[in-house]
This record gives sequence, C-alpha cells and structure tokens, in this order.
Amino acid sequence: MKIAIAGASGFIGKNLIKTFLEKNWQIIEINRKDFSLTQDEFIEKIADSDCVINLAGAPILRRWTFSYKKVLFESRIITTRKIRLAIAAMKNKPQLFISTSAVGFYPEGGPFSESDRSYFPSFLADLCRDWENEALLIENDCRLVIFRFGVVLDKSDGALTKMLPMFKMGIGGKIGNGQQGFSWIHINDLINAYVFVIENKTCKGIFNLTAPVPISNSEMTKALSVSLNRPAFFRVPASILKLIYGEAAITIIEGQKVIPKRLQEAGLVFLFPDIAGALKNLLKN
Repeated sequence: MKIAIAGASGFIGKNLIKTFLEKNWQIIEINRKDFSLTQDEFIEKIADSDCVINLAGAPILRRWTFSYKKVLFESRIITTRKIRLAIAAMKNKPQLFISTSAVGFYPEGGPFSESDRSYFPSFLADLCRDWENEALLIENDCRLVIFRFGVVLDKSDGALTKMLPMFKMGIGGKIGNGQQGFSWIHINDLINAYVFVIENKTCKGIFNLTAPVPISNSEMTKALSVSLNRPAFFRVPASILKLIYGEAAITIIEGQKVIPKRLQEAGLVFLFPDIAGALKNLLKN
C-alpha cells in the first residue's frame, strides 16, 4: 500500500505515518511547496499511490481578518482542488481519496449524525461546505471518504496540551456558560478510523470523526478536573474570547454535539467512547 499525505508534518499526519509505517505501508509526503507544482509535476509526485489523504489546512483559531479568511479558504479548498484535478487527469488513479472537513459544518446544538441536513450559514459552516463540495467532485474518479473532525485529543499536541497547564495549576474552568457542545475524539480512535476506511472498501461518503459520546464544555471541564484531581472553578467570559479572537471566537464559545453514526454502523469499534476513559488513557504517567 502506497499512501500520499498532504499535511503530513502536522500532529495528526505524524501519528498516521507512524501507524502506516508499522503496517509496512509506503508514504509519500506532499508538502506546501508541492501545491505550486504544475499539474504534470504534481501527478508525478503522487503517481502509483493507492490512497491520497489531504490534511492540509491553516489553523482555525486566529483572528479572521479578510486576508486570513482567504488563507483558510485556499489552504483547504484550493489544495483539495489541486489533488482532485490531478487524480482526474491520471491514467492510473488512486483507489481512494480521504478529504477532511469539520463538525463546524453543523449548527450549534445537536446531537447531529451524518443524515442531519441542518445548516446555519456562517463563515465556518460555509468553509466546511465549500471544502466538502470540492472533494465531492472526485466521486466519479475514485472512492471518496470525507471525515468531519471533532476536537482531536492527544497527550503530545493539540487542544488538550493547551488546556492542561491551566487545569494543572487549578485555574481551569468552563468557557462562557459551558453549555456549548464539545465533540471530541481520542487520537488512537482517529488513527483506527483511517485504517478502517482504507481497508474496508465499502466505506465511502461523509463520516463524522468523533467519539460516540459527545459532551458539553462544562462536562469536559469537570472530567478534566476530576482526572487531574484539581479544582476548576474559574470561568472564561465569552466577551474576553471575542476581544482576543474576534469572529473566530465562535469556534470556542459555540459548539455542536455530533455522533459517528456511519462509522459505528460500518463496524468500527471505538476504544475510547467516553471522555473519562479517554482522559485516563491520555493522562496516565
């Protein structure tokens, strides 16, 4: 198995590569500069790959200035388009393209499964929709999987590592009213989901990549407090986050509860379905 990965240098890409190499799969890393190649050069880069994975995308949690919104769009939609057009032009096409999206596709609230068509226009939801629509154009050329990511929990990088210092000092707490949904997934379950859809050729279409038991921000705060045996009485006012991040603050002060219905129906067994078990594993030692 030969797999080409865009965004391989990120913490999710690094974890995927480690697992893929353990399975003796070959890896082609697509870096940022490769997206400036001509189509023929790009095709040569990913030639003979069985699967192409696109994890490329600039960080969401920054102030959404006009220029940064353009960066967010181009780092997602334009990279997906580059891959799509290359695959369409290839004589020997990959069997599978795995694209990325996010649970920000859904409106606030939930729980939502893949069958829910609820949609509330916002910059984040529009970004996810355009990202997915670009990938969907490849369906006639190869098998397509789109993963809608929740918050990925890992002990070495990502959201959890940013939360831990405050909670360990006993000054952690909920964000805003704490009632916003918090859809998450343990890094090991994320990796297993990728391996699962690669090896199970009947898997295609859109899949929510979240744990089966979504929680609220308050529940996450309580679970982390209990796991660390530290108080968490503080509260971060929504107004402060809006002052710091502007429009992008909605990614923290609003949220969705999302369930991975299609992955479970396909037979994927989650190692860490609930937050208590996930944190126990991630915070051991």
